[in-house]
Amino acid sequence: MTRPTRRLEVLAAGPLATVQDLGRPGLAALGVGLSGAADTASLRLANRLLGNDEGAAALEATLGGLEVRAHGGMFMAVTGAPAAMTIEGTPVGHASVCWVPNGARVRLEPPGSGLRSYLAVRGGIGVDRVLGSRSTDTLAGLGPEPLSPGRQLPVGRPPAGDPLVDRAPVAPPTTGPVRLRVRLGPREDWFDGDSLRALLAEPWEVTSESDRVGMRLSGPVLRRSRDGELPSEGMTLGALQVPPSGRPTLFLADHPVTGGYPVIAVVLSRDVPLAAQARPGQRIHFTSREGS
Repeated sequence: MTRPTRRLEVLAAGPLATVQDLGRPGLAALGVGLSGAADTASLRLANRLLGNDEGAAALEATLGGLEVRAHGGMFMAVTGAPAAMTIEGTPVGHASVCWVPNGARVRLEPPGSGLRSYLAVRGGIGVDRVLGSRSTDTLAGLGPEPLSPGRQLPVGRPPAGDPLVDRAPVAPPTTGPVRLRVRLGPREDWFDGDSLRALLAEPWEVTSESDRVGMRLSGPVLRRSRDGELPSEGMTLGALQVPPSGRPTLFLADHPVTGGYPVIAVVLSRDVPLAAQARPGQRIHFTSREGS
């Protein structure tokens, strides 16, 4: 097989690195989840810096450790969790456009805050689409496999002209408490008044049982006001699903499309990227949309 002229060669993948774009919207009725970048705001920013379409595919690296070699010179940018980026050992700025010459090694170190960084290239990652998207869905097994050393990733044709912006002054993800706005329901009537108050009044801690599917939270036990179980129903990004243990799970990009446990609330879609950058051990505070 002939290798593409412009490509990235994966030298190291860190804890988890995948190809992600904006996912597969509109296919839930067919049993296909959204997937896509866990932090869509950071993916969009990286692509805007490079002059790409906002939905171009990039690399999502969890806790750094990603290292690639550029075959063919290309512009790159890193956004999201501020993983220090080096080109042949020389540091470059975060959320800035940099030129990577042919044959150069690019490495992302573990970030000081946040969880997921986005390494984008001008022209986008050009792996084959599956059901309209280049994203890796870790739950359903759709799209390209998670990255591993030796993987060759084609780079698409760059847009006309050069990037117009060289840097975006964005604040890094916080290491402190994360505030997420929620809309109660659709099954808040399954929980007693004390549980509804606790959801919004008490802090929650992100546990180590967290991945691209969702994050389990530690905190007060959310007690039900009724017995029995729900029939399976559709799930959505940002849903706070509560199993019989009373410990909620916040669904992220690779969440299942259906579930049988009641959803007490849903995080607003524009706050989901904040949740996607929360690390195990960080505190989360939920606030009602009406009170924001």
